[in-house]
Amino acid sequence: MGEPVTMEKIVSLCRRRGFVFPSSEIYGGLGSTYDYGHYGVLMKNNIRSLWFREMVQERDDIVALDSAIILNPRVWEASGHVAGFSDPLVDCRTCKLRFRADKLDEAQCGRKPSMRPGEWKECDLTEPRHFNLMFQTRVGAVEDASSVAYLRPETAQGIFVNFKNVLQIARRKPPFGIAQIGKSFRNEITPGNFLFRVLEFEQMEMEYFVPPDEAERWFEYWVQARFDWYLKYGLRAEKLRIREHSEEERSHYSSATSDIEYEYPIGWGELEGVANRGDYDLVQHTEHSGTRLEFVGEGGERYTPHVIEPAVSIERIFVALLADGYHEEEVAGRGRTVLRLHPAVAPVKAAILPLIAKDSGQVGHARALYEELRGEHLVEYDDGGAIGRRYRRQDEIGTPFAFTVDEQTLDDETVTVRDRDTLAQERLPIGGVRAWLGDRLP
Repeated sequence: MGEPVTMEKIVSLCRRRGFVFPSSEIYGGLGSTYDYGHYGVLMKNNIRSLWFREMVQERDDIVALDSAIILNPRVWEASGHVAGFSDPLVDCRTCKLRFRADKLDEAQCGRKPSMRPGEWKECDLTEPRHFNLMFQTRVGAVEDASSVAYLRPETAQGIFVNFKNVLQIARRKPPFGIAQIGKSFRNEITPGNFLFRVLEFEQMEMEYFVPPDEAERWFEYWVQARFDWYLKYGLRAEKLRIREHSEEERSHYSSATSDIEYEYPIGWGELEGVANRGDYDLVQHTEHSGTRLEFVGEGGERYTPHVIEPAVSIERIFVALLADGYHEEEVAGRGRTVLRLHPAVAPVKAAILPLIAKDSGQVGHARALYEELRGEHLVEYDDGGAIGRRYRRQDEIGTPFAFTVDEQTLDDETVTVRDRDTLAQERLPIGGVRAWLGDRLP
């Protein structure tokens, strides 16, 4: 591996290969909002489907939900978000920048980047004040107090308010979970570091409802299960750790919270959080709505389940996978950048390349192979430019395998397969490529 991976290198690769672009760029962009290009969309889809497979498809005790982005505003009053979902902020009267008061040790002074806000002699910081992180909007034709609504800052509350519906219709009893994937929105004071902290993000959350006396056991189970999932899809163990929150750091309703952290190019940061939320949410919504959100057993037992919540954003996983897979090396005297992504995560599984783009025989065989494979796998046909450049393009988007059709193919119906990581090549019968590739993809 070459020089250390920096966030600047990740951003450059994403822009160069069409993973991610700054949003509305022709108008100057909007801070910390991004659009995903073709390969970014494919990779996000893979992350989403792998999470859903693990959390719903392969389990009998978790069901899916897709709740609304705009909920009745009373939901957020009951959950405490209207009153308490805020960060302390300070403004600098000198540089006109805004900072989180509890994160000044991580920020840079606007005039003296080598110093922290408040350390330079000309810094003039205001007193801290609280800033609500929810985006406010209006519902209806008349703008008055009754029309105020919010874009959801998390997907969890949509799960809690549907607890009774799922309990009855899905015929589940604790322990069971409800999983949801969807957009959330937070008006962050200090967004930044590429996709690490953005204004809108896609959450993957699961609320696991358990008998109160089983909460500790299930909390430990989900912390380890989620940690193991990241190892399964290629993140290096030395780049991962589990950090338990101190009592002062935990939310008031949480009896235990642990973060699965990854060592990003900007340092260690939260990848996924797992929290024991107790019965706080169900009790709050019971009190505010008048609807009892509890489990009643066939024998008459009655209790409010406790909740274990693994929660993560696709964006955090996306950046971790890119950072972990990014490698620079020298091959035959030339630099090579390669994304060593797990095949299940890679946006394109295989490239189909005719060695000579003007050779109708090679092109015909390559197109036929491409059409055969594309019904089962995300594959790409590429005949633009020299073969070496095409290999490099595929390396940079993380494509695990490349099948090259050449002159020999026309003689014996074999193709060359090139491995992204080892660069090893071997010949395969063209009729066996489909089975060969299927055996190597999850």
